[in-house]
Amino acid sequence: MTAPLTSPGLLDLQVNGYAGVDFNNAALTADALDAALEAMLASGVTACLPTLITASFTTLRERFLALDAAVASSRLGPSMVPGYHLEGPFLNSGDGYAGCHPASDMCDPDAGFVERLAAGLRRPILLVTLAPERSGAVPFIQAMRVAGRIVAVAHSAANFSQIQAAVAAGMTLSTHLGNGLPHVLPKLENTLLAQLAEAGLTACFIGDGHHLPRQPLAAMIRLKGHGRSILVTDAVTAAAAPPGRYDFAGITVERDSAGLVRRPGDPYLAGSGLSLDEAVRNVVDWGVAEPATAIAMAADNPRSALAPALLAHGIRLTPGRVSWSSDLRPTLEAPGSVDTVERVAPA
Repeated sequence: MTAPLTSPGLLDLQVNGYAGVDFNNAALTADALDAALEAMLASGVTACLPTLITASFTTLRERFLALDAAVASSRLGPSMVPGYHLEGPFLNSGDGYAGCHPASDMCDPDAGFVERLAAGLRRPILLVTLAPERSGAVPFIQAMRVAGRIVAVAHSAANFSQIQAAVAAGMTLSTHLGNGLPHVLPKLENTLLAQLAEAGLTACFIGDGHHLPRQPLAAMIRLKGHGRSILVTDAVTAAAAPPGRYDFAGITVERDSAGLVRRPGDPYLAGSGLSLDEAVRNVVDWGVAEPATAIAMAADNPRSALAPALLAHGIRLTPGRVSWSSDLRPTLEAPGSVDTVERVAPA
């Protein structure tokens, strides 16, 4: 138990869907988006980056247009969604690296691909996740930074030199570090160690106990340091929903009674059923961080990581406020319980 705390609202950098709603659905409506965002507010999340995963250009364009229209015409989207996260298709298609992303749609990084996806959207693509070992990754990262986008690594086998080159080009984040990897890696020359060792990378972690068991999570956060660690959910449609089967980005996923989300019959996880306040409680219960530090990892740290992209796109994101009970249950403060997105002059 801890004394009551207050904090900025939580910010989830990686959320594919929530409460039965799939953000990767080209038929997404404003009402469905509001239902998901309302459920996220109950977990203390006052802002998020809806995340679209690997697909063909045509499919991704349809999904972004639907998502952007839903955000613009919804009640909560204009306040809670400053922009979007594109996870793929520039990922490693190898077994274990691809995860639930369709390997057949993966390709080498192409800045023009992203610009064509983003054309005409009312909210920008703020974060792009890629595998830095793919051909053309370094100039792509440089182009993304010029365009005001944060670049992250995941679903990748990039070694020490490739990670170092990507960071020198402007990559600053690891997306769900420790996941999107095969179960067997080279003992020393592997991407997990390379990313943990790289001081220029802040790491995002899925704190559900499934993607990362508590002891490995504690070890990784200890190596990165609390100030360079961010809690995310990687939530899909099955988050904040009962056990059962759900549609996610054109595939069927199943949430079991323990909260694990997989494709039926597939050993690999397919996103999570996690809420961000649950991740905060988990890292406290597991002795990974004190309450105020755990909250900062889900509130302050993601805001700091995203700040350069927001500034570049002329977006001022003023956080809502959350009160925390002694057992770390969040309650939104009013007024101003959601974030405020304002347009200002780009940097």
